[in-house]
Amino acid sequence: MVKIVDTAGYFLKNYNGTTAFLRSYYKEYPEIFAEYFAYHCKDTEERHLQSIRKYQGAMEGIEASRWRLPALIEETATAYERLYGITFPIDVNLLVGGFGSNAYTHRAFIPNISFALEKLSPEPDHLRVIAAHEFGHAAHHIISDRAGTDWSRINWTHPLTWIYQEGAATHFSRKTAAGLDPAVYYSFNGDGSEWLDFAVKNTAEIKQAFAEDYRTLDSAELFREWFSINGGKRFGFERLAYFLGNNFFQSKVEQMSELKAVLDWGEEGFLESAEEWLEEEG
Repeated sequence: MVKIVDTAGYFLKNYNGTTAFLRSYYKEYPEIFAEYFAYHCKDTEERHLQSIRKYQGAMEGIEASRWRLPALIEETATAYERLYGITFPIDVNLLVGGFGSNAYTHRAFIPNISFALEKLSPEPDHLRVIAAHEFGHAAHHIISDRAGTDWSRINWTHPLTWIYQEGAATHFSRKTAAGLDPAVYYSFNGDGSEWLDFAVKNTAEIKQAFAEDYRTLDSAELFREWFSINGGKRFGFERLAYFLGNNFFQSKVEQMSELKAVLDWGEEGFLESAEEWLEEEG
């Protein structure tokens, strides 16, 4: 049921190194790029000129990712159907963006998925994991919807909901793209070993620092420091909330079961339980 929407083919066939072309490309797929520029990249002339300077060095990777991803997407969807009995009535967009997010799940109860090819490592295992992660977010929604989750109970803008969502997606990616280097489930490339080593060795300090920021920063500041590739000022490593999210989700699995952990965000008292976990040592 997955429908792959390949906008990258249009880009590769027609790209001429001008911002006029980029504007025409975005207009060719207005709904896809409306979502992209609303949440994942600045839509400014300066940003587009910066992208043009970078595209030449990224073109080989864009072509390789475009060629490899469709089969890996189908493989991923099949793995979720085999393990969890779900299918994905969604669009999966292959696009070339402005070097913002690498991949994301759209904002909907049953969400589409987009992959920005200029930001992806074209190595097959790296693509396999990022596909499994993004499909993990969609699977989380689909399983929750199938179980009758009251969506009005979900606090979408709460940082502890974000942590839980990333933990669930990381869990699903390990299940459906099993047996790979542990670091790749966080980095989606070959450069994550130092990051993961640091996170494992300093878990308590990282968790304490996040708890401090959770109490003192607004949501935008917290997101930038802990979830964004533009953060990481505290420890010199960005996106450490993903590591904490995995730990939080695994603690839920140990307490209740995998399915109940997946559905827990719709239960009364979820955020209180998340705050209790955050205050626990280690």
